[in-house]
Amino acid sequence: MRITVFGASGRTGVPFVRQAVARGHDVVAFVRNADRFPVTDESVTVVEGDAYEGTGVRDAVRDADAVVSVLGQTKSGPDDLLTVAGDTVVAAMRDEGVSRYVTLVGAGVRKDGESVSLSGKVMGTLLKVLAGEVLDDATEHVRRVRARDLEWTAVRAPRLTDDEATGEYRHGDIDLGFESIARGDVATFLLDCVGDDLYVHDLPKVGPA
Repeated sequence: MRITVFGASGRTGVPFVRQAVARGHDVVAFVRNADRFPVTDESVTVVEGDAYEGTGVRDAVRDADAVVSVLGQTKSGPDDLLTVAGDTVVAAMRDEGVSRYVTLVGAGVRKDGESVSLSGKVMGTLLKVLAGEVLDDATEHVRRVRARDLEWTAVRAPRLTDDEATGEYRHGDIDLGFESIARGDVATFLLDCVGDDLYVHDLPKVGPA
């Protein structure tokens, strides 16, 4: 399988690329600065560009079997990164005839009609106060993706850590509360969603075992 990854040089993107290579996939790593990308392998093609500005995106998705976005907000970045970059990526996918799209967002994004636990409500309130713009961006990104003619999956994760991956995690309609999860475990689940076509047209959560 040929997988294009946006945000490939990030702290979740790098383990995703490494795991994808280990499973025998070909990877197109979309990065802003190729010199800073740490993965060197003959099965990895590095494409330099800017998803927010739209440069290089269509070249990156061409001939892909699936596209994965692990783009993340930064303090110095635009408030609408996921929404704008997501629109650009999805438009390029449409033009290139690519339909499988898996995107990573925070657990604060809600699913229609979803029952939320007390701890989830508290966390949601905290997110709105402390990171309202990030949450709004992710929510709008998912709303737009759901409206497209795509085989989409929006994976919702709690706070991500740089701890060593455990290889064990829960997923589905689960209560996350104040939990956290290793980025490597999230990368594994994202790759499972891509490789096994899990949760198409759904918003699964992923959390620690």
